[in-house]
Amino acid sequence: MKVLDLRCSHGHAFEGWFAGEDAFGEQQARGLVECPLCGDRAVTRMPSAPRLNLSGAREPVPAAPVREQQPASAPVGGPAQTPEVSQVQAQWLRAVRHMLAHTEDVGERFSEEARRIHYGEVPTRGIRGRATPEQREALREEGIEVVALPVPAALDGPLQ
Repeated sequence: MKVLDLRCSHGHAFEGWFAGEDAFGEQQARGLVECPLCGDRAVTRMPSAPRLNLSGAREPVPAAPVREQQPASAPVGGPAQTPEVSQVQAQWLRAVRHMLAHTEDVGERFSEEARRIHYGEVPTRGIRGRATPEQREALREEGIEVVALPVPAALDGPLQ
């Protein structure tokens, strides 16, 4: 199993687990690798340091002190990932997963089902689905609150 550091064209950093380097290249060529935050398929592999566990290894040599200031340029592939950005991304992913786990997917029937709930024809419940911008605007004009939340395809499936 190979763990690769990846980044989308919007600068979101994430890990990908693949059977090997060839598997990553094959899946990327088929458009199967996408950012879990935004669904972007323009994903690049970032340089990463290998971790070697050698038996009988000597005591590690202390690393040079880390400098406090930021490097003059960001790494290739986008801006540097700060701990704050990583934390916000993790919170966003948790919120989306919570929403997916606690709502019913009504698919293309979203507008119809939202109206049925709004007008009391069916019991109130949390729903999600797909609607065009025109359908969302029509719902808003009727006083039905809707929120457009793009969910990457990788998250819209079995939750782990």
